[in-house]
Amino acid sequence: MPEEVAWVGPWLVPADEIADPQALQLRSFVNGEARQDSNTADMIFGVAEIVRHLSQYLTLEPGDLVNTGTPEGMAMSGRFPYLAAADVMELEIDGLGRQRQQLKSA
Repeated sequence: MPEEVAWVGPWLVPADEIADPQALQLRSFVNGEARQDSNTADMIFGVAEIVRHLSQYLTLEPGDLVNTGTPEGMAMSGRFPYLAAADVMELEIDGLGRQRQQLKSA
């Protein structure tokens, strides 16, 4: 079985280095084509509310990651095809960097 690798980043930034987590511009690209351009201000539930809610049900430890998806959902929009094997997906957050993944079949 091939080795599986999970990446986070390109780097982690401590919370005290983010002036306002509800003011971050988010962008996604698939095969170089822009798919999303949104802002965390557009989230239905803010970062603090998500953490508050989760902490009622589990203990969050330093270094835990909470994946929320993006404010501007795409899968059901009908504007773009679903992701497929060999697609190259890039995600970018202002001040945090850009990450790139090439999708593979399950």
